[in-house]
Amino acid sequence: MQRNSIDPFSLLRSLARNGNLIRQMIVREIASRYRGSALGLVWSLFIPVLMLAIYTFVFSYVFKARWRVGVDSKTEFALVLFAGLMFFNMFADCVNRAPLQIISNSNLVKKVVFPLEILPVVTVAASMFQLLVSLAVWLVFYVAVFGAPPLTALWLPAVALPLVLFTLGLTWFLAALGVYLRDVAQITGVLTTTLMFLTPIFFPASAVPAQFQVLFMINPLAVVVEQARDVMIWGKAPDPIIYGCLLASSLLIAWLGYAWFQRTRGGFSDVL
Repeated sequence: MQRNSIDPFSLLRSLARNGNLIRQMIVREIASRYRGSALGLVWSLFIPVLMLAIYTFVFSYVFKARWRVGVDSKTEFALVLFAGLMFFNMFADCVNRAPLQIISNSNLVKKVVFPLEILPVVTVAASMFQLLVSLAVWLVFYVAVFGAPPLTALWLPAVALPLVLFTLGLTWFLAALGVYLRDVAQITGVLTTTLMFLTPIFFPASAVPAQFQVLFMINPLAVVVEQARDVMIWGKAPDPIIYGCLLASSLLIAWLGYAWFQRTRGGFSDVL
């Protein structure tokens, strides 16, 4: 079995060397998700607008939900919910696609010179495109209702970085595992749905009973969602200690996922 380098610097060299190929594949990946539909890429904008409108109606007018006691804004709950959900959706989209990624590109596996390690990068980047579109929709709606967001929103790229690294590591891991264990594709859908309700998306983390607070906050998604809301809505900068620990653990997970992918990729062609 061919052994491939797990050195992180080899990955950086591969990304630099294949930059043009990666960009072309990202564009193709984004376009393929909407190919054949009448509206094409317009769907990427229409869906977040529609979902935000539904959340606003259901939670503000039907359930009359409020995120903070004493605040009577009819749209705040929808904006807070959507702020967390769009980050989770990016994660879930990558994780659910990952197990079939190598299988659906089996023709590329046979090409010895093709850099398979870039496939998960393409998936994550394409999902980030949808995240950016959702973020733009959120921003327009927020400005229309409340005015300019707080200056702490400039922290958002830094807050999103650990999520991107964490997601990329899991995508590498699941993409490789899915080649050898086809049931993974069925399991990830159940796990991401479960994880959605174990992440403070539909409720604030403070609503979790004290005895379960630690269990909730070990979830990297919970920390990212809370930090994203802090900088986007509540005007709070990320806690440097919590952020540092999250970034370090995300870097570790990204490297472990990449190492697993590199160590197992030699057998892809035999299995496929």
